[in-house]
Amino acid sequence: MTASELRVLRADVSGMPIEWIGYEEAVKLYYLDRVLYPMGQSLLTLRGGVNARTGLQSALDIHSIICTSGQSRGHLKRHPHYQPPLANLALFRRDAYLCLYCGGEFNVSQLSRDHVKPLSLGGCDAWQNVVSACRRCNHHKGGRTPEDAGMQLLAVPFVPTHAEYVYLSGRKILSDQMTFLLGHFPRNSPLHLRIDQLSETNKGAQVHGP
Repeated sequence: MTASELRVLRADVSGMPIEWIGYEEAVKLYYLDRVLYPMGQSLLTLRGGVNARTGLQSALDIHSIICTSGQSRGHLKRHPHYQPPLANLALFRRDAYLCLYCGGEFNVSQLSRDHVKPLSLGGCDAWQNVVSACRRCNHHKGGRTPEDAGMQLLAVPFVPTHAEYVYLSGRKILSDQMTFLLGHFPRNSPLHLRIDQLSETNKGAQVHGP
């Protein structure tokens, strides 16, 4: 993995996962003295100039997880009506790249966003009303509800918490970052089972996700 591909997991002062940032943004936060403490493994070491008095070269270790000062996002974890942004890639990952009608596994280009209750019938474009569907099933369902189309959902769509959304929007997540995120998932989160299944499929891999 090149330096430009490295992603640091940023958390707030309460330990709540906030977002993924590049190492350049992490360096900026260190420079602004906003990093309270690092966690996880060291991803890379940046070296600077040599101190004229001591003869020592400055160095900065960039860790995989950093807790930072500033506005806390802890309220996102507790707010009952919070919904993270809806994006297709995160949606497909929530549904494990499966069509929730036929159960087939597909790549991103073969999946689409289906509104369980169609927009034309008053449905909303929100996490609780959308599922991943292959193009064939989506075309067959059309502007009908699953009941009217004689189709059955294989799983109930759910709204991810902010921590779950950070996972869903991540790429090439390192093991220590994954452990940190899992600690913020609800105990009954459907993602626990899906991640376990993914881990079995990719046993021996060092990263999680595409």
